[in-house]
Amino acid sequence: MRAVVQRVSRASVQVGDRRVAQIGPGLCVLVGVSTHDGPRDARTMAEKLSGLRVLADAQGKMNLSLLESDGSMLVVSQFTLYADVHRGRRPGFAHAAPPGLAEPLLNEMVDQLRERGLDVVTGEFGAHMELDLVNDGPLTLVIETVDGRFV
Repeated sequence: MRAVVQRVSRASVQVGDRRVAQIGPGLCVLVGVSTHDGPRDARTMAEKLSGLRVLADAQGKMNLSLLESDGSMLVVSQFTLYADVHRGRRPGFAHAAPPGLAEPLLNEMVDQLRERGLDVVTGEFGAHMELDLVNDGPLTLVIETVDGRFV
């Protein structure tokens, strides 16, 4: 499972003319699921994301997690995080999980985040989405799990 995490002052997702999710300050997380991922990866990623200390404390230092702040999380499925561009000019997606595998694992990760007490909203799985965000910092991290361990 691969996640691109961005600290944001705001973020929203639109599908067509309909806004499906929006947050104020917090984290926008783009998540790709690979063909080799399983429930252990979803749990491991949720644990890491919920405790990630990248939000500012009263002194302006990156010292708080979402659990320790009023922030929210926007999670957006993005299979293109597993694009293979090694050969040719057109990306290949053989390593991206098919929807039948990806959607349940993404939902498992979101459920785990919510069970930890986080305010989590999501994009619409499989839809063509427009993502609007303001990256705060900028702060962007890439986190990846393989077999439930970080790489």
